[in-house]
Amino acid sequence: MKKLSLIFIFCIYANASNPISLQYIDIDVKHIYSNNKEEIYKIQREINKDCLNIPTTPESFENENISKNIPYECKKTLITTSGVIQPLFINDEIKTLSEIEVLDFIHNKSSKDPNSYALIDTRESSWFNQQTMPSSLNVPYEDLIYDEDFKDEFYKAYSKLGMKMVDLEKNIFDFSNAKTVVFFCNGPWCPISTNTIHFFLKLGYPSDKMMWYRGGMSEWNALSLSVTKKMK
Repeated sequence: MKKLSLIFIFCIYANASNPISLQYIDIDVKHIYSNNKEEIYKIQREINKDCLNIPTTPESFENENISKNIPYECKKTLITTSGVIQPLFINDEIKTLSEIEVLDFIHNKSSKDPNSYALIDTRESSWFNQQTMPSSLNVPYEDLIYDEDFKDEFYKAYSKLGMKMVDLEKNIFDFSNAKTVVFFCNGPWCPISTNTIHFFLKLGYPSDKMMWYRGGMSEWNALSLSVTKKMK
């Protein structure tokens, strides 16, 4: 019994002191879809048993082998010929995160204090509703510019970030309750999240409250991390 207790304590300590261990546990989060439906997800590395014995050899990556011999569940691909490849760093102030650091942010920040922290999907709502990172909030880049026909979307986007409008005509906001956020989009070739960050820097959003997950959905998927279901 004493031995089991020591193992349990060690696991808790390892998880608290080493974010790398987060990939081996389930992170329970609540995800809210665009239709306000809520669902509980466990963020984890979802490794299909059928994928474990596929050898990582040059032959494995040949097109014929991929099409004929590799199960559908083991294929993690996304079209990457559009867009513009983004740099590793946006500037000296905005921190670029890896998957481990995003997991740490979700586990220790956004899931525990959603009023102060948020994971932000900057893509259009159709992408968000198709598939996204569990617990993320959708703040489409296109909603950040005021449009009389879409003013509800405009105000909703800013409220998700904890910002308040001071003067609409002069584009002045109150950032006193702005959340610390991690922005992402489709992948390293997707400029939407970087454009969003540059936009907010011009508005005056505190740079120390913004971070960037450059890998986006493509890298998240490639590493078999949990994603949401298509909204029904």
